[in-house]
Amino acid sequence: MAVLVGVLALATVLGLLLRHRTGRARSAGTAASTRQDADGLALDADYGTAATFVQFSTPTCARCPATRRQLAVVADQHEGVRRIEIDLTERPELASRFDVMQTPTVLLLDADRAIRTRFGGPPRPPELAAALATVLTAGSTGTAGTTGTADTTGTQEPR
Repeated sequence: MAVLVGVLALATVLGLLLRHRTGRARSAGTAASTRQDADGLALDADYGTAATFVQFSTPTCARCPATRRQLAVVADQHEGVRRIEIDLTERPELASRFDVMQTPTVLLLDADRAIRTRFGGPPRPPELAAALATVLTAGSTGTAGTTGTADTTGTQEPR
């Protein structure tokens, strides 16, 4: 009886830990180490000029359609932001290349196609907005005369 209770307690703790981590933004590390990995996922024309969401999906993923719609809405609200969806059943080698353990998994790429943020599971809207605002703001600080636009976008997005 004690073993059964112990196994149930362990399973509960692991389940709560996984649930807590799902949809949270994780920094992808340095841009130099991830730049090469983000190339070649799609045609050059499919990438956004400011940022790109890359969603890894499978046909049996129950949460992927809602994530697809969420990313499409966010991408449509920002000029230069695009969304790419990759079916892992058609390109299974990408699952190991990008360490995809669940679907959906979403990567946020900057204008240089460097992986900036990673979401395991459906992205939580506030964290998605904050990650995108960071990428858009960082991309616009290097361009003269666009600082006002980036500030406006940054204040509108979290609402």
